[in-house]
Amino acid sequence: MILYHFQNMVLRILSYFWDLFRLGAALDAVFRLIMRLVEMDLVPDFILRIGIRALLKIRLMSMAGSLEQQLERKMAFVQELKYLPIAVQTAAANEQHYEVPTEYFVLVLGRHMKYSSCLFNSSRDSLEEAENNMLALCCARARLSNGQSILELGCGWGSLSLFMAQAYPSSSITAVSNSSTQKEFIMKRARDLDIHNLQVITADMVDFQAPDTYDRVVSVEMFEHMKNYQELMRRISTWIKPGGGLFVHIFAHKSSPYHFEVKDETDWMARYFFSGGTMPSLDLLLYFQ
Repeated sequence: MILYHFQNMVLRILSYFWDLFRLGAALDAVFRLIMRLVEMDLVPDFILRIGIRALLKIRLMSMAGSLEQQLERKMAFVQELKYLPIAVQTAAANEQHYEVPTEYFVLVLGRHMKYSSCLFNSSRDSLEEAENNMLALCCARARLSNGQSILELGCGWGSLSLFMAQAYPSSSITAVSNSSTQKEFIMKRARDLDIHNLQVITADMVDFQAPDTYDRVVSVEMFEHMKNYQELMRRISTWIKPGGGLFVHIFAHKSSPYHFEVKDETDWMARYFFSGGTMPSLDLLLYFQ
């Protein structure tokens, strides 16, 4: 209880100073100092959590308003996306995520090298089991079956592509990544696993055109890197065979979409990890059907 009140007090203090210094250089200077201390591993985890909650609260405050105001902002966001490129800052995103040495991800990810969410059905599940649970669930929700032709957009280090290739040996899997490093890793693992029904294409989604049509197009946490969903969905519709389908796994805010933009030093995510990214709302893709 004491810790709870202490955290609330810190949040109120941080929110006060945010309002006081938001438009000035003072907050940026303070935040740069704090991040330097974090990077030196001098900030305890419980302090980090307080800081994260403070930034989350500030984000929620920026999205506050009546239902009418929130809907007006969402519709303006939808219209804005229609006039943007398919994606922006793709080179920065590639550098931040995908051309990082593969050896690093081998150390921190599970055996499947799943870079997105896992599913722990129980507290006893290992990381490998949680990866496997989520991969199987994606396949079930995408209604995959043996013999289908499948296109995966944004395949990461091949967790789903390799899983599908093994689970559906009579299917043909085409995976797309904007990283040559990822392609090399996936194809080596495919050779090690004696997989012959998988090919990987290196391409930027801004320019990508599918070489064929498919029974299923699947995408796991790639749409967050996109902007013009109307054009993207139009293109995808031409890559799907009659009677086929699209499966999208995407993270989302329950109601309010927004851009990951660098406005000041507190926008660490946009600056260093998710440049050009989008936080969709749960219903955002429905506006682009």
